[in-house]
Amino acid sequence: MSNLEKLPVTVITGFLGSGKTTLVRHLMQNPQGKRLAVVVNEFGDVGVDGDILKSCAIPDCPAENIMELSNGCICCTVADDFIPTIEALMALEPRPDHILIETSGLALPKPLLKAFDWPDIRSKITVDGVIALADAEAVAAGRFAPNVEAVDAQRMADDSIDHETPLSEVFGDQISCADIILLTKPDLAGPEGVAKAKEIIAAEAPRPLPVVEVAEGAVDVRVVLGLEAAAEDDMDARPSHHDGHHDHEHDDFESIIVELPEQADPADLVAKIERLAKELNILRVKGYAAVQGKPMRLLVQAVGARVRHQFDRPWEPGEERRSRMVVIAEHHDIKESEIRDILVGVREAAE
Repeated sequence: MSNLEKLPVTVITGFLGSGKTTLVRHLMQNPQGKRLAVVVNEFGDVGVDGDILKSCAIPDCPAENIMELSNGCICCTVADDFIPTIEALMALEPRPDHILIETSGLALPKPLLKAFDWPDIRSKITVDGVIALADAEAVAAGRFAPNVEAVDAQRMADDSIDHETPLSEVFGDQISCADIILLTKPDLAGPEGVAKAKEIIAAEAPRPLPVVEVAEGAVDVRVVLGLEAAAEDDMDARPSHHDGHHDHEHDDFESIIVELPEQADPADLVAKIERLAKELNILRVKGYAAVQGKPMRLLVQAVGARVRHQFDRPWEPGEERRSRMVVIAEHHDIKESEIRDILVGVREAAE
């Protein structure tokens, strides 16, 4: 079977909060006649990203075409989760024209590409391309993560290395594996920041790559789908910091889930999340909250101290009004009791 006859799959990678879900949502709502299916690889068992996408499903990409994998990274659960999920999507009637895979922000893309070499699926699908999203503001700062103080502190604390961090390695691997780079949030970076981010990406990339500025995920489907890269056959051109490793681990990062009481004021929750970033070096917070007196659910997504929130949909009849946040940080920064105290409001604000 030629690559043109195989079902194309696009891998969407990018650091925490770079805008992957926003991009997938835009592609779902503007498919230009393609029947899309989506696989979301969550980090933590609160299906925030999958739920967001299911809430904006359309006939060309209905809710049943959206599947979540929350039992670990895709490349670590190939036989148990990934292959059955792909096979289930391929069995849909009508069959999808294209599958989008939104990876966890912590995922290394190259091990995922190796998963497509499994005999059960290699003859049926091809990796049309790898799209890497990069936050223009964070890249321009040379830190790749919004919480720049925490990254700097870690770099400077270890004299035995070239001040390299797991975050920069993830960024480098994502760029090196990509066929196209989407530079997100260019408005926050400004023209000088965008230019600087492009310089850094060009220096990191092993070969010339197209870089497209994208605001709110708005990019033409024709730009990112139909690349016909056959990335599974092009592994040597996609170098990784982890080449030669027999496996990989995600021990650099950890997540916990915090149950919260109903919130009186969204602004108070935002302030607590900002404290997490500033005091405990938390990288990412995402989840839902119930707000007193409000019939709609509050969606919260934070990258460092940058917090975005909105009421996304009404609570369903009979649905429990739960408030749950996934908190993600590097392993040594997960101080569970302190995180819970801040979010639940036990600790007083630091003087």
